[in-house]
Amino acid sequence: MNPKPEVTPKRVQSVGTKAPVEGAASRKAVLVGTFGNIMEWYDWAVYGYFAPVISKLFFPAGDRIASLLMTFAVFAIGFVFRPLGALFFGSVSDRLGRKTSLMFTIFLMGMATFMIGVLPTYAQIGIWAPVLLILARLLQGLSAGGEWGSSTSFIVEYAPRGKRGLAGSWLEFGSGVSLLLGSLIAAWLNSTLSEQALYNWGWRLPFIGGVLVGIVGWYLRVRMKDTPFFEGLKRADEVPKRPLIDAFRKYPLQLLKTIGFTMHWTVSYYLLLTYMPTYLSEVLKLPLSTGLIVNSVMLAFFSLLIPLVGWLSDRYGRKPLLLGSSVGLAVTVYSLFHLMDDGMTMLLVSQLLLAVFCALYNGPAPTTLAEMFPTKVRASALSVGYNVAVATFGGTAPFVATYLVSLTHNPLAPTFYVIGSALVTTLVLLRIKETYQVDLE
Repeated sequence: MNPKPEVTPKRVQSVGTKAPVEGAASRKAVLVGTFGNIMEWYDWAVYGYFAPVISKLFFPAGDRIASLLMTFAVFAIGFVFRPLGALFFGSVSDRLGRKTSLMFTIFLMGMATFMIGVLPTYAQIGIWAPVLLILARLLQGLSAGGEWGSSTSFIVEYAPRGKRGLAGSWLEFGSGVSLLLGSLIAAWLNSTLSEQALYNWGWRLPFIGGVLVGIVGWYLRVRMKDTPFFEGLKRADEVPKRPLIDAFRKYPLQLLKTIGFTMHWTVSYYLLLTYMPTYLSEVLKLPLSTGLIVNSVMLAFFSLLIPLVGWLSDRYGRKPLLLGSSVGLAVTVYSLFHLMDDGMTMLLVSQLLLAVFCALYNGPAPTTLAEMFPTKVRASALSVGYNVAVATFGGTAPFVATYLVSLTHNPLAPTFYVIGSALVTTLVLLRIKETYQVDLE
């Protein structure tokens, strides 16, 4: 009787496509990764949607725009620590396993979210209120920096080759659901509470309630085994001791491509999905509740599209869809923003078209990046490259958009940022290889 062949990271992929146990494990991995992503982006979304309220409670100022800019500056500060979280948790994920890293990140995110929900305001403790808010945002940044690379590696490494695009797309589906959840809660509170109740205690509820999502996510992750690819490295005694150094030394060009690849993704995501309710209320002067309802409809449509686009990327390739997003937005975003001020029907149509272009990128993007790196450095490389881009371009997007409108007095000025980032990413996409039919390393 022949001995069983040694299972290496390369062979695990073919085993996983045939064994029913592996199929069940893949579905469970998708659930675990998606739930954690919902937690991560729910926290960031709620802060963005309640920016007009937070600006008055924590940054009172005579100038409304100055107060809003301070609020979005703190939003951006959370992103400053994302690369640091990526450096630390990405290395943990490649050295100790995806599961270990993911358990720590979701615990940290839940703690920071609860902290924001119970913070005293500026009227109660003065300057210490924004100081503590900044601290909570920094903790969220550390957690988010480690979450994305580890959860992407976790899901994609469990998926069979022909279904990696679909599997990875569920991460972004989770992001869309979290934004939708935050938007619906914000819309409900704005519609049902008086302004006094909203400012006194109502705004706290979404932050405090987010802890429940964290508890459930942590429980799911505790019960999950690590990926077959990482377990294969352990059996072969090939777990890297210095994955970060290896990533920078062996894959510098891929890291730079990751940053350029993510630029359009993160700018369009934060500007078109998170900042939009503030844009509609502060720039177009619509009621905040109306902006949140329209945003919720768009997010529901966006979320449903993502798995479909992920599935299409497994059949027809990643690059056609990615280029459709970057080129499409570069060409149409100015006109779509112009339509928003032409009545409710045109506002909704423009929002849905923006959702299509965003979904074209969000569907295949996580898997595309995961396929660019081998298992030994995947979490570290993804975490660093992705989060540097998000911190630099995405986290600053609401601030830049608000500043451009204030500087130019042109309500269409935010589109210039979207167009510029889309053009840069298009150039990067033209230079990356198609990987949808390639085995993971």
